[in-house]
Amino acid sequence: MRPIKIFLCDFTYDTVTLSVDGFPLNVGYIASYAKMKFKEKVEIHLFKYIEKLEEALETSIPDIIGFANYAWNRQINKEISRIFLEKNKNGLVVWGGPNFPADVKSQESFFKKFPQVDIYVPIEGEIGFSNIVKEIFTLPSFDLIRKNILTKSVPGCIVKSDNGKLNFSFSTERIKSLDEIPSPYLTGILDEFFDGRLVPMIQTNRGCPFSCTFCVDGSDSVNKINQFSTQRVDEELNYIAKHVPNNQHNLHISDLNFGMYTRDVEVCDSINNIQEKYGYPHSVKISSGKNNPEKIGKAIKKLGNTTSMALSVQSLNDEILSNIKRDNISSEKLVQLGPVLKNEGLSTVCDVILGLPGETYDTAIQTIKDVLNANIDWINIWTLMLLDGSELNTLKEREKWDLKSKFRIIPRDFVKFKSGKVVMEIEEVGIGTNSLSFDDYVELRLFSLIIKIISATPCYGSIFKFMKFYDVTIFDLAFSMLKNTNLSSKKLQIFFEEFKQYTIDELWDSEAELIEHYQNPLEYEKLLNGSAGQNVAFYFHAIAISDHMSDFTDFVMQNSRILLENHTIDDFNSQLNSIEQYCKGSCENIFGEDRLKSNPEFIFDYDILTWMNTGVTASLNSFKLDQKSKIKFSLTQEQYDVLEDKLNIFGHNKIGKSQCVNWVPQHLFWRKPLLQNNKGSRSAGSSLDK
Repeated sequence: MRPIKIFLCDFTYDTVTLSVDGFPLNVGYIASYAKMKFKEKVEIHLFKYIEKLEEALETSIPDIIGFANYAWNRQINKEISRIFLEKNKNGLVVWGGPNFPADVKSQESFFKKFPQVDIYVPIEGEIGFSNIVKEIFTLPSFDLIRKNILTKSVPGCIVKSDNGKLNFSFSTERIKSLDEIPSPYLTGILDEFFDGRLVPMIQTNRGCPFSCTFCVDGSDSVNKINQFSTQRVDEELNYIAKHVPNNQHNLHISDLNFGMYTRDVEVCDSINNIQEKYGYPHSVKISSGKNNPEKIGKAIKKLGNTTSMALSVQSLNDEILSNIKRDNISSEKLVQLGPVLKNEGLSTVCDVILGLPGETYDTAIQTIKDVLNANIDWINIWTLMLLDGSELNTLKEREKWDLKSKFRIIPRDFVKFKSGKVVMEIEEVGIGTNSLSFDDYVELRLFSLIIKIISATPCYGSIFKFMKFYDVTIFDLAFSMLKNTNLSSKKLQIFFEEFKQYTIDELWDSEAELIEHYQNPLEYEKLLNGSAGQNVAFYFHAIAISDHMSDFTDFVMQNSRILLENHTIDDFNSQLNSIEQYCKGSCENIFGEDRLKSNPEFIFDYDILTWMNTGVTASLNSFKLDQKSKIKFSLTQEQYDVLEDKLNIFGHNKIGKSQCVNWVPQHLFWRKPLLQNNKGSRSAGSSLDK
C-alpha cells in the first residue's frame, strides 16, 4: 500500500509584506510526531506560503490536508480547503488549533460557517491528528477515505458526518513528557524555512495556569504545564544558530509565561551561549510570566537588552481584573518591578487592553497613569479582540457586559487569487461596553499612539529626567499633549486627525459587508498601497518616527514648557534648548538611506552626557560647562545592518517600516551621542538607555 500523502499548512500572507513571520513550528510538531508513529507509511509536506501550496496542488494532490487555525488565517484556510476538495473529492480536510468556540452551540455554528472542515482537532494536535491517520490505516484501501472516516468516532476530534451531524469524541489526553515529540528542528523537517524571511521559533513548555476570560488559553483543559527538557531546548537553539542565515537576527519563544519557572534561567543561559558563539540572536521576543516577577526578572536579566520583560497587566483596576478572572495575577506587583528592572538596565514593556468588562474612561486613564509612572519603557495599549475559544466571546458574557463590537481587517492579511477573488482575514473587536462609549474609545486610542511614540523613544529620556526633578511625570506630559493637539504644527494636527479617522474607518458592522467592499479593484488597491488594512497604531507610529520626529519633538518641548512654566528655574530656556537639541539629534533621520552618513551635530552649554548617566535625579543646571561642547549623533554599523536587513525583508515603504518598529530592538533605532573634542570622539551611547 502506498504512503498516505499529507499536506500541513500554517499560512502567512505576504502580498505586501509578511504578516506572520514565525516558523511553522506548530505543524512541524504534528509532522514529526506522525512520522515517528507511522514512519515511511506517511509522506508529509509543510507549507507556510500560500503561493507554494497553490503550486503544489497543481501537480500533487494529498489525501489529507491539515490547517493550523488561528484568527489570522482562517479565511485563507477556508479558500484553500474549497480548492482542495474540488481537486480531491475523496480527501479529508482537518483543522486544528486554539481559535475554536468553547461552547457546543457556537461550535455547530463554526462548522456551518466553515463547511469545508471535515474534522476539527481542538487544543493540542499531535495525538488527535495521529488518531485520524491511524483510523485510515484500518481501511482496506485509500479509495474511500472520506466516506469511511466521516462515519467514525475519532478520539480527540470532532468529526462532521456527511449529513452535517457532529460526532464529538473529546479527550483530555495530553503529552506530558514533551520530548516524546521528535524535534522538527533536529530531524530536519523545518530546514526549508531557514529562508531569511521567517523567524525561528522555539517552545520550552505548553499550558497556562491562568483563566483570563479574553484569552483562548484560559481553558481548564490546558492549565497544567508540560515541558520539553532543557537539554532538548539547548540542542534546538544550537541547531537554529548554526542554520540561521546572516540576515536573520531574531528568535521567538512561544511559551505563554516565559521566565516564571526556575528552568527558564537555564534556557537563557543557552541563549547567552549561542549569542557568544554565533552572534545570534540580537532580539528575543517572549511573552513573560504573570506571577513570580522576581524570578522572571532574574531570567530576563540574563538576556540583557536583547529582550524586554513583558508586564502584561491589561488593567490595574481590581474590579475589572475580577471581571476577567485575572484577580489571581499580581498586576500591581508586576508594575512595581518596573523601576527595579530599569535601574538594572533592563528593558520593560507593558500590555494594557482597552474595553474590558467594567472599563470606563477614568479607569483606563488611571491604569495608563499608573503604568507610565512605573517607568515602563514601552506600553502597548491594545483593542480588545473577541476570540473564538475565549470565555468572553460567549453569548452569556457578551450579554452580561453589553459588549459592542465591530469588524476589521487583520493587518496585511489579504490576497487576490488568479480568479480575481479577494480573500482577507477579519477580526471582531470590542469598541465599547455599558460603561465605555465609542467616543471614549477613539480618544483613548489617540492617547495610546501619543504614549507609544514618546515612551518608546529613548531620546526623550532627557526631557523625562528634567521634568522628574520638578515632579512633572511622563503621564502629565502625554495627557497634556492629548488635550492640546491644537497647539501642534499643522502637519501634526493633520497626522492626529488622520489617525482618528483611520481608527473609525477600519471598523465595519459585518464581515460580509467588509469582504464585499474589497472585492472592488479600486478598494483592493488601497490595501496594496497601505491606505487601508494596516495595524493603525504600528503604521502611524512608523510614520511619526520616519517623517515627523522634528515636529513631534517641538510638540513635546512645547507641552513641557507649559507644564514647567509655574516653576522657578534658572536659565530655563537655555536648559530646555539644550535638551531639545539632544532629543532632535538622537532621533533624526532614522530610516533614511543616508542615515549612516548624515550625523547631526549640536553645541551644548551643559555636560548633558554626564547628567544623563547620573543615576540620581539631579538639576541640569548643576552641569553647566565653562566651555561649550560639541556632540555628534551617529548610528553604528550594527544598527544600520540590523534595520536594513529587516527593511529588505518587509519592504522600504511605510508598511515595511511599521513591521520594523515591531521587530527591531528599540536600542538599535536611535542615534548615539558622541562627544567631539580635540582628541577625537568619545562615545556616550549608554546615556540613551537610561
